[in-house]
Amino acid sequence: MQKDGKISVAQFTILVILVTIGSTILNAPERLISYARQDAWISVILGIIIGLLIMWLYHTLGVRFPNMTLVEMNERLLGKWLGKIVSLFISCSLFLSAATLLFFLGEFLTAQFIPETPIEVIHILFILIVIQGVRLGIETIARAGEIIFPWFIMIFTIFFLFLSPKVEVQNIQPVLETGIKPILSATLTYLEFSSLSLICLLMVFPAFINQPKRSFKAFFLGNLIGGIFLLFITLFSILVLGVDNSVRLLYPSYALARKINVGGFVQRLEAMLAILWFVSLYFKMTIYFFGSVVGFAQILNLKDYRPLTLPLGMILVVLSLIIFPNVTYSESDTGMHVWIPLMLTIGLFLPLSLLCVDFIRKRIVSKITVKN
Repeated sequence: MQKDGKISVAQFTILVILVTIGSTILNAPERLISYARQDAWISVILGIIIGLLIMWLYHTLGVRFPNMTLVEMNERLLGKWLGKIVSLFISCSLFLSAATLLFFLGEFLTAQFIPETPIEVIHILFILIVIQGVRLGIETIARAGEIIFPWFIMIFTIFFLFLSPKVEVQNIQPVLETGIKPILSATLTYLEFSSLSLICLLMVFPAFINQPKRSFKAFFLGNLIGGIFLLFITLFSILVLGVDNSVRLLYPSYALARKINVGGFVQRLEAMLAILWFVSLYFKMTIYFFGSVVGFAQILNLKDYRPLTLPLGMILVVLSLIIFPNVTYSESDTGMHVWIPLMLTIGLFLPLSLLCVDFIRKRIVSKITVKN
C-alpha cells in the first residue's frame, strides 16, 4: 500500500496528546474515583509513570522497522499468515474501539444537549466527518490538530483558572485511606484508556513520520502532557465536587463546568468543556478508524485504503448502535473484565512479543554470520 504524506515530530506530539486525552475528559474521573476514591490522583500519577515506559516500548519497536506500520511489522516478524491473523485481530480491536467512542458521543449529546434528536443521526453526521478526515490522509489530520491545539490549551487553562476558587482541600483527605489495591485497580484503568490505547499510533509511527528517530520526544512529551491534563481533571473533580458527587455523576467534569461563576457574569460554561471533549474524541476516533482501515487494506494487499472508508464507516455506525445495550451497561465492570485484558494483549504483550522475536532473530542471524 502506498503511504502518502508525512508529518513532523511536532505534529505527531500533538496527536499523541490528543489521543492520550481522547474521550476521558468527561468520564475518566468517575471511573477512577469509583475505585480509588480521594486517592484517584495518586493512581493517575502512577499511571503516567508506567505509561512513559510503555511509550518507550512503542518507540523502540517502531524505530527498528522504518517506514512500516504495525501490520507490516507483524508480517515481517511473525510470517505472512500468522502476521495477518494477528494484524486482523488488532485492526478489529481498533475498529471496535472507534465504535465505542461513537457510542459515547451519541449518548452524551442525546442526554445533555439534544435529547429529541435520534442518536442514529448524530452517529451518521459525526462519522461522515471522521471519514472525510481519514480520506484526506494523516497529513491533513495532523495539520488540523496543529491548528486547533493552541485553542484547546487556552480553553483548558481558562476552565481551571475559573474553577480554582471552588477548591476545597479537605475533599482530598485522608490520603491513602483506601489502601494499595484500589489505587492499583484505578491505575490499571487509567493505563487502559490513556497509554495502552496508544498502540493505534503504531499505524502512524514510523511509517508516516518524516524523522522517526527523533520521535521519542513526541511519545514521551505527548503522553506526559496528556496525562497531566487528566490529572488536573481528576484532581479538580475531587477537590471541587467531592468523592461522593464525583462517583454519583456520570460526567463529573461536565458538572465541574456548571460550578463556574465569576461575579455572576461568567457562568454555565459546560459547553466550553464539551468542545474540548469533542475535539479530543474526534482525533482519537479518527486515529482509531485510520489505523483499522489502513490495517484492513494492508491485510488485503490493497494499493489504497480510501475505497474502504465509506463502507467501513457505515458498518461502524451500525456497530456503535449495538455495541452496548445502554449507557448503564457501558459503565459497569465491562471495562475491567473486557477492555483491560484486550488492551493489555494488544497494547503491551504484543509489542513485547514482537521485540523479543526481533531480538532472537537478530541473535540467530549474527551467530550464523559469525560461523560463516
